[in-house]
Amino acid sequence: MENVNLTGHFLIAMPSMTDPFFAKSVTFICTHNQEGAMGVMINRPSDVTYETLFEKINVELLNGLVAQHHVLYGGPVQPERGFVLHETVAGEWDSTIAISEQIALTTSKDILESVAIGVGPEKMLLALGYAGWTPGQLEEEIKQNSWLSVQAKDVETLHKILYETKHDEKLNATLALLGVDPAMLSDVAGHA
Repeated sequence: MENVNLTGHFLIAMPSMTDPFFAKSVTFICTHNQEGAMGVMINRPSDVTYETLFEKINVELLNGLVAQHHVLYGGPVQPERGFVLHETVAGEWDSTIAISEQIALTTSKDILESVAIGVGPEKMLLALGYAGWTPGQLEEEIKQNSWLSVQAKDVETLHKILYETKHDEKLNATLALLGVDPAMLSDVAGHA
């Protein structure tokens, strides 16, 4: 598994994953390199709405279309910090990394200020916290059958899963990319 790069892939927790942070989770990997890996869980809505979060950060939310959207629980690392996974669009924010030509991750408050007035990205997920792995850790967990990984076959499928699929359906939608029925997965791993 050396030199594997899972940037832009979905990471699907196997049934054997008992860590309560990650059980039944789907994580979108934003960076994966020799320094480790970082991703955002995309199927864990919190009880916090955009409206509530924007009040807490003192940004007036004028865009009523997103007010009742739920902020995601992105992972256990830096849960007090916001991470916006979004389509690549015209607009420049202070802290954005390109994941691919179609997807970016922004961590600066200015993107939320744009969203608040309706000029931010239309397709986006807002999460608090992220999932992180030290160098080699993710590869080792994959070897131990803790995770499956899959990449969307095209941009349309990627956007559909990220932005249009209901949170509670994202696990099955990503497994379907592999042709896997969740009922077929076992929590017992084997090696040939």
